[in-house]
Amino acid sequence: MQRHRRHGLWLSFALHRLSGLGLAFFLPLHFLMLSQALGGAEALDTALRWTDNPLFKLAEWGLVFLLSVHLFGGLRLIALEWLPWTPGQRSLAAAAVAAAFALSTGFVLTAVVT
Repeated sequence: MQRHRRHGLWLSFALHRLSGLGLAFFLPLHFLMLSQALGGAEALDTALRWTDNPLFKLAEWGLVFLLSVHLFGGLRLIALEWLPWTPGQRSLAAAAVAAAFALSTGFVLTAVVT
């Protein structure tokens, strides 16, 4: 393996890139679900019944996780560009992933409980 790929911040870059790709794959599915509303209330109700599936709840957690990882990863990149380098960059990257995990887990817990 190349030396730069063993660096912890490279993993943060890869996670940011993969979360962006995951969100790009989600968008067509989201637009497909929204287009069901154009077919009338019955077509939308049929599509919305999928959301009661527990697997769908897990997918919602994944979506919120991807969104929050991408958000916090983007904020980390902005900080890298605008702020001077500090040895604590790895800690900031780990904190970004931890915050994303906490945010998405909180979301799914409120979705399951309610």
